[in-house]
Amino acid sequence: MDPERFAHHLESPAGRGLTPPGAATGAAGGAPCGDLVRVSLVVVAERVSAAGFDAAGCGAAHAAGSAAVALAAGRPLLEVARVGVHEIAAELGGLSPGKLHAAELAADALHRALGAAAREHAALAPSPRRTLVALSGGVDSAVAALLLTGSGEEAVGVTLELWADEQNDGERSCCSASAVRGARALAHRMGLPHLTLDLRGEFRDGVVAPYLADHAAGLTPNPCVRCNGEVRLDAMLLLAERLGAARLATGHYARVEERDHPSGPLLRAAADLEKDQTYMLAALRPESLRRLRFPLGELTKPEVRALAREAELPVAAKADSQDLCFLTGTSRPSFLRRHGGLAERGGEIVDRSGRVLGRHRGHHGYTVGQRRGIGVSAPEPLYVLSTDARRNRVVVGPRAELASSRVAVRGARLLRDGERVDRVKLRYRATPLRARVAGGPLFAGDHARLELDLEDPADGAAPGQLACLMDGDLVVGWGTIAAAG
Repeated sequence: MDPERFAHHLESPAGRGLTPPGAATGAAGGAPCGDLVRVSLVVVAERVSAAGFDAAGCGAAHAAGSAAVALAAGRPLLEVARVGVHEIAAELGGLSPGKLHAAELAADALHRALGAAAREHAALAPSPRRTLVALSGGVDSAVAALLLTGSGEEAVGVTLELWADEQNDGERSCCSASAVRGARALAHRMGLPHLTLDLRGEFRDGVVAPYLADHAAGLTPNPCVRCNGEVRLDAMLLLAERLGAARLATGHYARVEERDHPSGPLLRAAADLEKDQTYMLAALRPESLRRLRFPLGELTKPEVRALAREAELPVAAKADSQDLCFLTGTSRPSFLRRHGGLAERGGEIVDRSGRVLGRHRGHHGYTVGQRRGIGVSAPEPLYVLSTDARRNRVVVGPRAELASSRVAVRGARLLRDGERVDRVKLRYRATPLRARVAGGPLFAGDHARLELDLEDPADGAAPGQLACLMDGDLVVGWGTIAAAG
């Protein structure tokens, strides 16, 4: 440790109180720790042209803010993207464990400011070797980055901060501030520059708000499809363009085919069908898909973990996330109550004839196909057949009554002519069912509504879920389930 360097930043802080015109500002800290660091940056083209900071709390927070500014001002953007906790601590001559927290706050504030500034003002020269890679802090995205660098590409990491809720488990969520911090540390360990995008506002408006509205309307929403199709990937593709990156890579298990087709490329199911994620990516526009790469598309999960172990990545054995990112550590009823005002509201459980079988605590707590938690005794197991938001009713019946041979889809988009559709996937983990588009020939494009005839009856086609239209293992269209019968 070098006390003189710490004292220098404390007594002659770089950029203290400076907020340059046009700067983007990032902040970290505050309650409950009491320390707060704000960093403001101006990015012009490929460089951080000006920087300043402000801080509150202990002296270490002030010194760390100064160190962050000293490491950023006047330097190339991608060089600043390599600055982390260790670099800030080193600039201060080393920090004791008790003061390292200040460097963590300064790094968080620096990277929030850097991501916001880069998103609006970066203009790096295009490089055919540069790829922006989405890093979640998990093993899949880390191995995707590993494969890119191993093939000679210049990889730049990016992580999205999407949600903040004190009732969530930030350590397990893939999009919390804690997850961003872990992904940044992993990227720096791998020798990669790393940027953070704060999309909490866009995520709340574009994903969480529709999720709450759909539940209130008695639908079964699919927020991951909406997030991938309208929020996450679009924002990262725009950042890739700002950074001069030719493409965006993710750790999704998916493949791309027909890249040279005049109407654009198509998604193809991954080699590892148990991990295939094309359903969640189905709503991507062809112009977005054209710039995407999926390095894991031909690999199995065991192969991915083996590559991570071989590279001694610390996330090699990290468990996969299972919950919706904004539900991690909380329950769906609690989330709906706190964020959507959907409190318990007693109503009737009925069969298809309208005969009352029991009571429930709110239609929004049930989804088509659900078996557990109905709370009605019957000679055979009962399943949720439908929910009626207007009457606050839940309709149940035996499994045989779930079967549907026709599904109506609204807001459909065909990427190829309808005659190519030969199957449909109605839930993320469901097996594709043999199906045809009913009626006359439908051409590629948008359709307000279309009907699907199912050769294999579907159990529990839930209104609100995505219908992934397929030609073999290719995704040739999608829409939202409106009704089944």
